[in-house]
This record gives sequence, structure tokens and C-alpha cells, in this order.
Amino acid sequence: MGKKADNFVHRIREHVKLGPKISETVKGKLSLGARILQLGGVKRVFKQIFGVSEGEKLLKASQCYLSTTSGPIAGLLFVSTQRVSFCSDKSIKFSSPSGEFIRFHYKLSIPLKKVKRVNPSENMKNPSQKYMEIVTVDNFDFWFMGFLNYQKAFNCLHQALSRS
Repeated sequence: MGKKADNFVHRIREHVKLGPKISETVKGKLSLGARILQLGGVKRVFKQIFGVSEGEKLLKASQCYLSTTSGPIAGLLFVSTQRVSFCSDKSIKFSSPSGEFIRFHYKLSIPLKKVKRVNPSENMKNPSQKYMEIVTVDNFDFWFMGFLNYQKAFNCLHQALSRS
């Protein structure tokens, strides 16, 4: 039990360290947790954010980060029977063309039939830091990292792709 607990603590530490500020990351996680509780679970959060097609079922939701040119964005990666989606934990501030600041959640949704492949990867200097690259049929790539349980997330996505 001791080694399992140490491993879990290590994964949480690695997950939180990826954010720009630990206090901001923790605040985002608390906000996300409150939202999940208010809506009655992760399935309802998925349904509210992305809508659900007939026959679509949520298979897994994983806390992780989406790598962007402006740095990692904390959020939830959802794997359903029809798509893989991501939504940031908290809203992000952007400047509009008129100069006003707009806040919105960073979202992405990729139909499984548009996923060409999923590549596992890891940091050569620190193998506990694992990454997942999702490449679409039109050659866009999305990098996810900082999973609390990388292997479960990867396996679930791999299985969903093999069924689609």
C-alpha cells in the first residue's frame, strides 16, 4: 500500500506542477470539482459542455493538460463512444479585435472517425512524465500531458478508437 500511495502522490505533484502557478492550478481544480458536484457528476458536465448525440456514451474523463503555444492548459479530457473532447478547468481571457477582454473555456472536440492515430510518448530524462499525441486525418496534432492516470486514459482512448 505504501508504494501505491507514494506513486499516487507523485502523480498528483507532477500534475499540479505543470500549471503556471500552483495556487491557480489548485483554484481551478476546486472550481472544477464544485462544478462537477453542482451538475451531478462528470457525465452531466460532458453533456452540458458538448451535448450528446443519440447513442453516445461517455467512457472516461481524465484530468490533464493540453499543450498550447502559450503553455499548458489544465482541464478534462473526455473520451466517448463517438469523440474525444477537452474543456479547460477555468475560463481563459482573450483580447477581442475591438480590444475588449473576453473570457471563455477552451474547448476542443474531435470525432473518433477523424483521429488518424494516438501516439504515446514520455520524457527521456524523466520517464514518469508521459504524453499523448492525438493526430487527426488532416494532420493536426494535439498533445496532452500531466494525467493522474495516464495508462487508463490511453487504454480507454485506444479501445474507443478500435471500436469506431
